[in-house]
Amino acid sequence: MSTILGAHSPKLDAVRALATKAGRTGQRRYAIEGPTLLAEALAAGLQPETIFVTERGEAALDEGTRRDHGGRTYVIPDRAMARISDLETSPGILAVLPMRDDTPQGLFDGSPVLILAGIADPGNAGTLLRAAEIFGVTHALFTDDSVEPHNPKVLRATMGAFFRARVASIDGGGLVAAARQAAYTIVAAAKEGVPLPSFTFPERCAIAIGNERRGVGASLPSWERSVSIPQPGRGESLNAAIAGSIILYAFSQQIARTNLAP
Repeated sequence: MSTILGAHSPKLDAVRALATKAGRTGQRRYAIEGPTLLAEALAAGLQPETIFVTERGEAALDEGTRRDHGGRTYVIPDRAMARISDLETSPGILAVLPMRDDTPQGLFDGSPVLILAGIADPGNAGTLLRAAEIFGVTHALFTDDSVEPHNPKVLRATMGAFFRARVASIDGGGLVAAARQAAYTIVAAAKEGVPLPSFTFPERCAIAIGNERRGVGASLPSWERSVSIPQPGRGESLNAAIAGSIILYAFSQQIARTNLAP
């Protein structure tokens, strides 16, 4: 059931604050926009606290969304949606979700971990999370000098992978300490590393992808092993998301071969 909300409701001020990192951190909530991301969140078992829609947006909600959504839906004017939307042209649907309680230490549970070390570009960060899911890695740690995981541009770039992942942020020193405590080996992508075709990933593995120019060293104080991607052609370096995707693919192939071994 929908409730009509005025354009100047105080509820909208709180939602508008979610466009900033400080607002999201302070409220422990974040916003997503559009029917596709909303459907992905619901399919992953996440429940929005509230959904804000314009009249056009409400008409676009399918029956499944109406049925599965456990929170309240507010119908607001187009001009109010424009104020709270992160997009230049709003799709007319904005949902507010609570942040999950994944802790950085809890992500070292034996599963492989992706480390985004100083990845500042939200498109790269989102693409890395999307590639990680495709190649079987669903745990991701962002160093605190990376883009914030709940940034709207990151969420859009993940194409829904964020909702199915376990994600947390931590400073580089704390990350290394947590990895060592859990007997993980941090494998850093680095030009001086072992060439990828000759590299064997350890069992309890955390793969660190760094900033294209500064590398992993600007974000992590130390790591145990490093791997490089041979580049026989011309060009200075690979985009962080491309490099990470290549390494994640190689990791997934090694895991597949290990599982098939008699």
